[in-house]
Formats: sequence, structure tokens, C-alpha cells
Amino acid sequence: MEETGCIEVRNLTKDFGPIRAVDDISFRVNKGEVFGFLGPNGAGKSTTMKMITSFITPTKGSISVLGIDVTSSPMEVKSKIGYLPESAPDMTVADFLNFIKEVRGIKEQEPMERVVKLCSLQSVLNQKIETLSKGFKRRVALAQAIIHDPDVLIMDEPTDGLDPNQKAEVRKLIKEMAKEKIIILSTHILEEVEAVCTRAVIISEGKIRFDGTPDELRQRSKVHNAVEIKLHSAAENISIAKLKSLDCVASVELKGDRSITVLPKDRKNISHEIITFAAEQRFDIDEVSLMEGDMNEVFREITAGGVS
Repeated sequence: MEETGCIEVRNLTKDFGPIRAVDDISFRVNKGEVFGFLGPNGAGKSTTMKMITSFITPTKGSISVLGIDVTSSPMEVKSKIGYLPESAPDMTVADFLNFIKEVRGIKEQEPMERVVKLCSLQSVLNQKIETLSKGFKRRVALAQAIIHDPDVLIMDEPTDGLDPNQKAEVRKLIKEMAKEKIIILSTHILEEVEAVCTRAVIISEGKIRFDGTPDELRQRSKVHNAVEIKLHSAAENISIAKLKSLDCVASVELKGDRSITVLPKDRKNISHEIITFAAEQRFDIDEVSLMEGDMNEVFREITAGGVS
């Protein structure tokens, strides 16, 4: 039975002549998820999103949005989707939002008033979009994407160009909307994934290389559960050789003369063993911390084919 509360992508392939941009990928996005779609330039990310929004047709495979087949009913699918593009046309903010309202067949004024307030656009309604700061342009793009209160929201770099306060506001808004919507956001900023996504998919060379939570992505880092030791004095007198010989230790890295990073075997939590050892050896310690992992490192290795 077809799921009606999700986006279902099955064996999706897209060829442009001899070039295969998307290569037999499958995934499902459920209501309540904030789905981060990641990949380097040319990975197939944008092509996949354009197929979901029915702007281009798949070579093979199928896509359903809320139980509606994208290929056979593209206009119905488009009515269910809000899309946050990278830019907006050269009109005043008010004219642009009114235009979008009319295109969407919205007769009431309340939806426009709602998104203007939600995106804090009151002060720029009569300004031309091209004169706005990059942050305000992103807010205008977001307002038009949600003016018809869509069930599905697809966002391209939603916080690009925003200052830290604006980023926090948009991320909060995304999380609130995710309770009742399906949200897919495309981004190259891993900080964005950590801040707002409940799930991350990495695509490279047209294939899905990772599908899991941000925590699961971080846990694949070589420094996940590594113990970082900040010493009060130089490391020259401590027992580095003994530290390296511990059964739970994979390797030890020195950073300068007062910082030691101990990498565990199998990425296990060895903080208790290391703290016990340091106390026995009377290390002169200022601070000990447990590293969560480096998502950028994992992303680079996955997209280069280095992480299984």
C-alpha cells in the first residue's frame, strides 16, 4: 500500500546524454523529519531535488509525494510543495508576495500577513528585492515558499547570508514547521545539519553514500570518542610511550607541547581508562575533554570514497 504521508523515491536515475547524474537511488522522507541533503558540486543533489519538484523528468524510477506520482500528476504535486530558491525576481517585496499569492490561487490577505510577520518583513515591504541585504532576500524567499502553507517544504541553503541571530530564527522556524510538514533542505554547511536536521543523506557521483542521523555521521569520525588532554606544563616528561601501549589506545597525537589527543580503538569511549592512567602517572592536567567527532572530516572522506 502506498504511503500517503511521505516522499518516496524508488530506484531513481537521471541521465543527461552519456552522463549519469543520479544513479539508482532510493529513500523515504516522513512527516516530522528535517532531511538534510548533502553533497559536493556535481554530486546529483540539485538534479534529485528538481525531479522531486517535477521540474525535470526521471530517466528511470519513481517518485511519489504524499501518495501522488510526480510524473503523472506534476501540477498536483507542485501545489503541495513550497520551494525556497536561491534568489527572487526584481520586484518590491509586497508586489512579489502578492504575485505568488495570486499564482497560488490565494484570495485572502491573511496568508500574506502571516508570512510577513513570521519572516519579519514589515520594514521592507515597499523596497525592491534587489536593494535588500542578502539576509532579507533569504527571508523574502522563505516567505513566498510558505505562503500557501504547503505540506512539503524544499529549501536550498535556507540560512545562506544570514547573521547569527537570523540563522537562529530561521532554524527555530524550520523546527516548528517540521512538526506538521515534510522538510528537505539542501546545504553544504555541516553546521546547518547539526543545528536543524534529524537526518542526513550524503550523495556523491550520483549515489547515496550515507543515510543516517547527524549523530551517526559524527560517530564515523576517526576522532569520535577521542580524549583530548590539555597539560599545565610541557609534555616532555610524561609517559607517552606507556600511553600508546594501552590496549584501548589506537594512537596518540601531540599538538604543540601541551596538548595530547588519544584516539581509541574502534571509536569506543575510553575516557575512564585515560583519566585513571593520567592520575596514576601524575600528569599535570588543566583540562580533559571527550571529542564528539568531526563531521567535516567524515564528509570529505565519504565523498572521496574513503569511509565505508
